[in-house]
Amino acid sequence: MMKRILLAVDGSEHSNRAAEKAIGLARITEDSEIELLYVVDGSRSKTDILHYGDSDAASAKRRRMLAAFEEMITAENISVTSTVLQGKNGVAEPIISHANDGAYDVLVIGSRGLNTMQTMVLGSVSHKVMKYVKAPVMMVK
Repeated sequence: MMKRILLAVDGSEHSNRAAEKAIGLARITEDSEIELLYVVDGSRSKTDILHYGDSDAASAKRRRMLAAFEEMITAENISVTSTVLQGKNGVAEPIISHANDGAYDVLVIGSRGLNTMQTMVLGSVSHKVMKYVKAPVMMVK
Protein backbone atom coordinates (compact mmCIF):
# COMPACT_ATOMS: atom_id res chain seq x y z
CA MET A 1 0.00 0.00 0.00
CA MET A 2 1.27 3.42 -0.94
CA LYS A 3 -0.63 5.77 1.38
CA ARG A 4 2.17 8.24 2.23
CA ILE A 5 4.11 9.28 -0.85
CA LEU A 6 7.03 11.71 -0.70
CA LEU A 7 7.64 13.42 -4.05
CA ALA A 8 10.91 15.32 -4.44
CA VAL A 9 10.58 18.07 -7.07
CA ASP A 10 12.74 20.78 -8.59
CA GLY A 11 10.66 21.96 -11.54
CA SER A 12 12.57 19.89 -14.12
CA GLU A 13 10.95 17.69 -16.77
CA HIS A 14 12.08 14.63 -14.81
CA SER A 15 10.27 15.86 -11.70
CA ASN A 16 7.14 16.46 -13.82
CA ARG A 17 7.26 12.82 -14.92
CA ALA A 18 7.94 11.77 -11.31
CA ALA A 19 4.78 13.67 -10.28
CA GLU A 20 2.75 11.74 -12.84
CA LYS A 21 4.06 8.45 -11.42
CA ALA A 22 3.37 9.57 -7.83
CA ILE A 23 -0.21 10.41 -8.83
CA GLY A 24 -0.52 6.95 -10.40
CA LEU A 25 0.68 5.34 -7.17
CA ALA A 26 -1.70 7.46 -5.10
CA ARG A 27 -4.66 6.34 -7.23
CA ILE A 28 -3.99 2.70 -6.31
CA THR A 29 -4.72 3.16 -2.59
CA GLU A 30 -7.73 5.00 -1.23
CA ASP A 31 -6.95 8.07 0.93
CA SER A 32 -3.35 8.34 -0.27
CA GLU A 33 -1.50 11.59 0.26
CA ILE A 34 1.46 13.13 -1.50
CA GLU A 35 3.94 15.40 0.20
CA LEU A 36 5.89 17.61 -2.17
CA LEU A 37 9.47 18.20 -1.07
CA TYR A 38 11.56 20.99 -2.53
CA VAL A 39 15.07 21.70 -1.28
CA VAL A 40 16.56 25.12 -1.93
CA ASP A 41 20.20 24.55 -2.85
CA GLY A 42 22.34 27.14 -1.05
CA SER A 43 24.56 27.85 -4.08
CA ARG A 44 21.58 28.00 -6.46
CA SER A 45 19.74 30.30 -4.06
CA LYS A 46 22.48 32.92 -4.40
CA THR A 47 22.34 32.65 -8.18
CA ASP A 48 18.54 32.98 -8.16
CA ILE A 49 18.72 36.13 -6.05
CA LEU A 50 21.25 37.68 -8.44
CA HIS A 51 19.15 36.65 -11.44
CA TYR A 52 15.73 37.70 -10.08
CA GLY A 53 16.86 40.79 -8.18
CA ASP A 54 15.92 39.86 -4.62
CA SER A 55 15.03 36.95 -2.39
CA ASP A 56 11.30 37.73 -2.53
CA ALA A 57 11.25 37.34 -6.32
CA ALA A 58 13.22 34.08 -6.09
CA SER A 59 10.83 32.80 -3.39
CA ALA A 60 7.82 33.76 -5.52
CA LYS A 61 9.27 31.76 -8.43
CA ARG A 62 9.62 28.71 -6.16
CA ARG A 63 6.06 29.13 -4.84
CA ARG A 64 4.72 29.25 -8.44
CA MET A 65 6.61 26.05 -9.28
CA LEU A 66 5.23 24.26 -6.21
CA ALA A 67 1.72 25.60 -6.90
CA ALA A 68 1.80 23.99 -10.35
CA PHE A 69 2.56 20.60 -8.79
CA GLU A 70 -0.09 21.14 -6.10
CA GLU A 71 -2.70 21.94 -8.77
CA MET A 72 -1.75 18.84 -10.78
CA ILE A 73 -2.21 16.64 -7.71
CA THR A 74 -5.38 18.25 -6.31
CA ALA A 75 -6.97 18.01 -9.78
CA GLU A 76 -6.84 14.24 -9.22
CA ASN A 77 -8.58 14.61 -5.81
CA ILE A 78 -5.42 13.57 -3.96
CA SER A 79 -4.41 15.23 -0.71
CA VAL A 80 -1.18 17.23 -1.03
CA THR A 81 1.11 19.15 1.30
CA SER A 82 4.35 20.97 0.51
CA THR A 83 7.60 21.17 2.44
CA VAL A 84 10.50 23.47 1.56
CA LEU A 85 13.89 22.83 3.13
CA GLN A 86 17.25 24.59 2.88
CA GLY A 87 20.27 22.66 1.62
CA LYS A 88 23.55 24.21 2.68
CA ASN A 89 25.77 21.67 0.90
CA GLY A 90 23.50 20.43 -1.86
CA VAL A 91 20.04 18.94 -1.93
CA ALA A 92 20.62 15.21 -1.41
CA GLU A 93 21.24 15.28 2.36
CA PRO A 94 18.04 17.17 3.26
CA ILE A 95 15.99 14.82 1.05
CA ILE A 96 17.58 11.78 2.70
CA SER A 97 17.08 13.13 6.24
CA HIS A 98 13.47 14.15 5.62
CA ALA A 99 12.61 10.83 3.97
CA ASN A 100 14.26 8.80 6.73
CA ASP A 101 12.64 10.87 9.51
CA GLY A 102 9.14 10.40 8.08
CA ALA A 103 7.05 7.26 7.79
CA TYR A 104 6.78 7.28 3.99
CA ASP A 105 5.75 4.26 1.97
CA VAL A 106 7.74 5.44 -1.04
CA LEU A 107 9.89 8.33 -2.26
CA VAL A 108 9.41 9.28 -5.90
CA ILE A 109 12.19 11.31 -7.54
CA GLY A 110 13.26 12.20 -11.06
CA SER A 111 16.47 10.62 -12.33
CA ARG A 112 17.90 13.99 -13.29
CA GLY A 113 17.14 17.49 -12.11
CA LEU A 114 17.97 21.03 -13.07
CA ASN A 115 21.60 20.84 -11.91
CA THR A 116 23.52 19.10 -14.72
CA MET A 117 26.86 19.65 -12.97
CA GLN A 118 25.89 17.31 -10.10
CA THR A 119 25.19 14.57 -12.63
CA MET A 120 28.73 14.77 -13.97
CA VAL A 121 30.63 15.17 -10.69
CA LEU A 122 30.44 12.46 -8.00
CA GLY A 123 27.08 11.11 -9.15
CA SER A 124 23.63 12.59 -9.15
CA VAL A 125 21.32 13.59 -6.31
CA SER A 126 18.94 10.77 -7.23
CA HIS A 127 21.76 8.19 -7.07
CA LYS A 128 22.78 9.35 -3.59
CA VAL A 129 19.15 9.38 -2.45
CA MET A 130 18.64 5.82 -3.77
CA LYS A 131 21.62 4.70 -1.75
CA TYR A 132 20.69 6.16 1.64
CA VAL A 133 16.90 6.46 1.90
CA LYS A 134 15.42 3.60 3.93
CA ALA A 135 12.00 3.56 2.24
CA PRO A 136 11.50 2.20 -1.27
CA VAL A 137 12.57 4.75 -3.90
CA MET A 138 11.08 5.07 -7.38
CA MET A 139 13.45 6.88 -9.74
CA VAL A 140 11.67 8.18 -12.83
CA LYS A 141 13.44 8.81 -16.15
